[in-house]
Amino acid sequence: MENKIRILLAEDDVNLGKVLTEYLTAKGYVVAHANNGEVAYEMFCTHDFDICLIDVMMPLKDGFTLAKEIRKLDKHIPIIFLTAKSLQEDVIEGLSIGGDDYITKPFSMEVLLARLQALIRRTKPESGEPAQTSFQLGSIVFDSNKQSLTYANGKEVKLTTREVELLMMLLNKKNELLERDYVLKKIWGDDSYYNARSMDVYITKLRKHFRDDPSVQIINIHGKGFKIVI
Repeated sequence: MENKIRILLAEDDVNLGKVLTEYLTAKGYVVAHANNGEVAYEMFCTHDFDICLIDVMMPLKDGFTLAKEIRKLDKHIPIIFLTAKSLQEDVIEGLSIGGDDYITKPFSMEVLLARLQALIRRTKPESGEPAQTSFQLGSIVFDSNKQSLTYANGKEVKLTTREVELLMMLLNKKNELLERDYVLKKIWGDDSYYNARSMDVYITKLRKHFRDDPSVQIINIHGKGFKIVI
């Protein structure tokens, strides 16, 4: 029997939490709903989950604080923020602390499901021929399974799921143009303004990871996309 994906849903709106739980359960997921950040953290510490849906504005412990605490325990679990806050600064903060996606309320259930499925497909390996998981990028070793970069001095840096996704897409088009619209639709689901800003944040984060090795460059092709040159 196929193992079901286990979702931690942290949402203080009782009605929305119930609707989301019922909808995702009907779609075949196992959902644990917590109505505040403290309960969500306790659940995360005592149960195994595959993905987290976290409302930003919650009592007792807000979503950003919860996500930071979860990231200390698990560097890799995908995190999607659900929020009514759509300011650019909030989007950047959510991504910078390790969020993988950001959905602004109100949203359709179909959009949420599509984002979930896309993120799960890219983080859960499928059966078949084993794909390459280790890449030598200049003096840096990228391991997509471990979601890490290992530098020549032995230092290891953990990457978020979304950083890994974006870096893999760049490597699949190494020394070629990777179009912005393609990345937005493939990873984020659509090319909205906020998703475009999110992508730019991740490109900046990846550039910082490689700044000590000038042989690896992520170049911006204005108005078109990006290119990794090695």
